Amino acid sequence: MKILSIILLLVSALLSMKHGWDAFQPANAEQLKMMSNLGISKSVMPYFGAFSIIIGFLLFFPQTFFLSNVLNAVTIVLIMALSLKAGDYKMALMEIPFLTLPLLLIWLRYPFKF
Repeated sequence: MKILSIILLLVSALLSMKHGWDAFQPANAEQLKMMSNLGISKSVMPYFGAFSIIIGFLLFFPQTFFLSNVLNAVTIVLIMALSLKAGDYKMALMEIPFLTLPLLLIWLRYPFKF
């Protein structure tokens, strides 16, 4: 169980940091269309990026492990809600596996605590 928890922790942190870094990169036309459909402007993207990177780093500390997973789950639920509001059911359904990741990590607990 501990090995699975470590692997999931690393995957979650890397995904969070990658998505955060991507928010600072120039968006292509498809990404801009998707964000505008969700009601997210291009000027807000760096804030989401910084927030996501911070969440990724906070996963590695036992004191902030639970909070960072909760914030990660809330962010994913927000994306799902914005997708449903925009009528993009496919995107909302695609986020379900990503929502299970922080919830599973909370259930498995912090792997490096002795």
